[in-house]
Amino acid sequence: MDQLLDSFLSYLAVEKGLSKNTIESYGRDVRKLALFLHENQISEVSSIKYENILDFLSHFKKQGFSDTTTVRTIVSIKQFFKYLLIEKIIDEDPTSQIQTPKMKKSIPGVISLEDVERVLAAPVESTPEGIRDLAMLEVLYATGIRVSELIGLKLNEVNFEMGFVIVYGKGSKERIVPIGERAQEKLKTYMSESRTSLLKSREAKELFVTRRGSGMTRQGFWKLIKTYALKSGITKDISPHTLRHSFATHLLERGADLRAIQIMLGHSDISTTQIYTHVESERLKEIHKKYHPRS
Repeated sequence: MDQLLDSFLSYLAVEKGLSKNTIESYGRDVRKLALFLHENQISEVSSIKYENILDFLSHFKKQGFSDTTTVRTIVSIKQFFKYLLIEKIIDEDPTSQIQTPKMKKSIPGVISLEDVERVLAAPVESTPEGIRDLAMLEVLYATGIRVSELIGLKLNEVNFEMGFVIVYGKGSKERIVPIGERAQEKLKTYMSESRTSLLKSREAKELFVTRRGSGMTRQGFWKLIKTYALKSGITKDISPHTLRHSFATHLLERGADLRAIQIMLGHSDISTTQIYTHVESERLKEIHKKYHPRS
């Protein structure tokens, strides 16, 4: 089973071009199934039946996992057996009768422009770290890129002359995202005054670095943004994704085309971007309720 899983994960990387995080999630999900089957004395994939998968999903549900995790696990398992069928390792797919539940799209958390400004005002620009942090926050809000895309930016992927950054998103898909003048200004300051100080005599291909001489990590930036949110007096729980959602919502509020927002966010399907129209609808309903004399 371990060998088949390794082959499956390689297939996802090479043939499907999925991101590292997605592949890791698939791996974790299929390993949970493998462990369950091992505990029930099922070691051969050819011996796995539809009933065994149902038993696993029932066991999984009892563990109290969220609906999102459950759906993702079902998708992972179905893809695994689909791969085994393609490779003719099995003759019959035991998951073929299992339907993937439809998930209701949740409205993403956003913060107001005023709160964004408060967060952006929180870093102290008298230290190399403060200059770096402000540049990262400005770039994140200016572009709406994912946190993994932000920390993955390389020096040669910033074009000040044309005013854009080159981003490699899910499945290593490349896209060009505009970056505003204010973010460019803070980024230039970081690159000229802070980055060299943090690296000392070392070199790094990553744009955003730490005093260790390596690139900023996802976890490191998550901690930073939460620290600055608390510092600015925002009690609402925010994350890097909050700034991404706020970027899209604020553009939509000001009349931006949904298709343009889709391209900048790197959504392959516009239905994913359309969730922001619900955010705007909710905001309009709140305004109507608050100010209409007969609400």
